[in-house]
Formats: sequence, structure tokens, C-alpha cells
Amino acid sequence: MMSLMATEETRTTDTATRTGDAPPTASDGAAGAPHGTPKAAVGATRAWATRLVVVGIVLAALNLRPAITSLGALLEEVRGGLGMSGSVAGLLTSVPPLCFAVFGVMAPRLARRFGPGAVVCAGMVAITAGLAIRPYVGGTAGFLAASALALMGIAVSNVLMPVIVKRWFPDRVGSMTGLYSMALALGTSLAAAVTVPMTDALGGSWRTGLAVWAALAAAAVLPWLPQVRDRRTDSARESAHAVDQRPAAAPLRITRSRTAWALAVFFGLQATAAYITMGWMAQIFRDAGVPAGTAGLLLAVTMVMGVPLAFVIPRLATRLPRQGPIVLALGACGLAGYAGLYLAPAGGAWAWALLLGIANCAFPLALTMVGMRARTGTGVAQLSAFAQSTGYLISIPGPLLVGVLYQHSGGWGLPIALMAGLMIPQMAVGVLAGRNRTVEDEAAR
Repeated sequence: MMSLMATEETRTTDTATRTGDAPPTASDGAAGAPHGTPKAAVGATRAWATRLVVVGIVLAALNLRPAITSLGALLEEVRGGLGMSGSVAGLLTSVPPLCFAVFGVMAPRLARRFGPGAVVCAGMVAITAGLAIRPYVGGTAGFLAASALALMGIAVSNVLMPVIVKRWFPDRVGSMTGLYSMALALGTSLAAAVTVPMTDALGGSWRTGLAVWAALAAAAVLPWLPQVRDRRTDSARESAHAVDQRPAAAPLRITRSRTAWALAVFFGLQATAAYITMGWMAQIFRDAGVPAGTAGLLLAVTMVMGVPLAFVIPRLATRLPRQGPIVLALGACGLAGYAGLYLAPAGGAWAWALLLGIANCAFPLALTMVGMRARTGTGVAQLSAFAQSTGYLISIPGPLLVGVLYQHSGGWGLPIALMAGLMIPQMAVGVLAGRNRTVEDEAAR
């Protein structure tokens, strides 16, 4: 990681000139360094600021999914404790994409006013508060409201991670996207794997098993605190740019870009598959006779596949002019995994978990394409907000529909058929989103 950051520091200035979105430099004040500060001291300050941003990115990414996968591992206990039906539980699994769509669209505006680092810091605070209080507020409505608070923090952080990567590491988008995608997958799988045994070790209460994840979120607040202090520097930088003699760029009309729409639909369909998997896969295995602890481990295997692949796939994607072949390979793994779940859910459980884990790596691929399909930091921010907000809106009905089908059919045949059917259009729009073009060029036509 240190060698990566050293490389970033030597390349940032030249790359920032090309992109027009430089991270804080010595002329910007380097985290508030006063004029007249020796260059060596300013350089050391910048180096530590860069390292702190990397730590913050990793810790934030670790917290972007435990709120969801820890609930998936204990969904049966939560349903019993709160008296939920299958349809209401399906609604609960649809809350994450709904919150991501509603709150994610606010992220660029908040980032322009307060700075992206400050908004991510606030997001980590919201995650901490939501996870700490949701098991104890009482009743389904309170549980949903507290979950929405945590998911609001996740939503804005989801959107702003590509923006922060583009701003601080403009020439290493693939590597840094891979790094935080690995951390995101690690947090996802960790929550799925240890929530059940940790709950048993803490006395067997599902409330304690869910609340304990607030501690990890609290740790993620710390490295972002300096970014809150530095938001005035961001405002000063914007003022300096306002008096620059360069002409202002025309507003980007993102909805005119076919690639933006293709990427949004691809994002929505992969999110549908991911949230169905996180919310229901452990239950599919449990209904097939797999013990609860083993079902949680199977979900963890599915999630942990993203740890190595989330680093490899973005690096591979940035080396290819078109990302369509990767999209097709991931989709084929998903179709094979769904077929296995339908035919022999318990007999080949480990194989299906591995295949679906590979298919779920469409998420880091989508994030990488967000960084590749726009030339500037502003373009990335708009594309990220549009693709994620629109995509999460598309994904809302999926988990809810799975719950309804499961409730009324009494089995998993129809829900699994739905999952497999959605994989076909996901592959088609992924190929379109992977074409070598930028949204700025398309929107300007």
C-alpha cells in the first residue's frame, strides 16, 4: 500500500493537469499549511494526508455492507422477534436500494457545498447511529427507520467513493477502485460469516448481534475528521477557480448519454441480484436443510469471492478497450449458480456459493466503468450519482418480489427463475455500457 501511495504522489500533478481535477496541492494550502512553510514540510503533510485518505477509503468501504448482510444472516430471528411476514421481510430487503436511490442523488450537491470528505464523514456517523439504535427502537416501523438512517450514510458514501478516488488518485482509478472494492467485499463477507457465531457468543440475542457492527462504523469516522476541517480549503480552491481565466465548461446533460443509461440499468440489475443474494440466499440454504451457521458461512463465501476479484477485475477492465467480455463471463457464472440453486441447493451448496460470488463482482466492474466512462471529476460525480440513483431505483422491486413469490408459492422455484431471468438483460446492457466512449462526448452531440 505504501508503494502505491508513493507512486500516486509522484504522478498526481501531471495527471491533474490532464483531468482538471487536482487533489489538494501545496498551492492549495496542503491541508491548511500556512504560506512560507518549507516545501519539504508541505510535501510531508501531503504524504500523510494521502495515506490518511487511503485508510479512510478502506475503513469506509468496510462499512458499506455489514448493515445489510448482518441482517440477512439473522433475518429469520428478526422476523420472529418483530413478527414480520414474508412479504414484510421482502419489503425490508428492498429498503437498501430505495435509500440508495433517494439519498444517493443528494450526494453531489452535498459534496459541492461541504466537500466530499466531510460528507463521507457524516455518512459514517449516520451508519454508526443507525446500527446502534435499530435493534432496540422496538417494532417494525422503528427498525425500518433506524435502518434507513444507516443506509442514508451508506448511500452518500457509495456515490462519493468514485469521486474521491478520481480526485486523489486520478491516474490509478483501477487500482484504487480495486482496493476499496476489496475492502467492501471483505466487510460484506465478514458480516455474513461472523454475525451468527458472534451472536451466539454474546448471549444469543439477535439485537446484540446486529448492534455490535456499530463499533466498526465508529472507527471509520476518525480518518475522515481532518476532511471536515479542510472543507474551507475546498471553498477557497473553488473561489480561486472562479477567478481563473479559463472558460467555464457547459453543464453536462447526463440523460442525453446512451452509455449513462446503459450503465444505470446495468448497475440496477446487478444491484437487484446482489440484494436478493444478501437478503435471501442464507434463507434458501436454510430451507433446503442447511444449518443456520453453515448457511451464514455460505453467504460469506459468496461475499468473500469479491475480495480478490474486486482487485483483479477493475485492473483488468482498465486495460481493455471494451469491458463486454468481462460482463458476459460474470453473467455466465450467475446463470450456472442459479441453475444449481434450483436443482440441488444443498447438495452443491459450496459450488453455487462460489459461482454467485463471482457473478456478484459485477459491482466493482460497474464502479470501474463509472470512472472510465467520464473524463473529468465533475463528469464522474454526475455519472456516479445518475447511475447509482437510477440503478437503485430499478433494483427496488426485486427483493420485494422475491419475498412475495416465496410467500405465495411456498418454495424457491419461482424466485430463482426470476433471478436467472434478470441476468439476461443485465448481460446485454453491460456490453453496451462497456463500449469505449465517454458520457461527455455523447451528451455534447
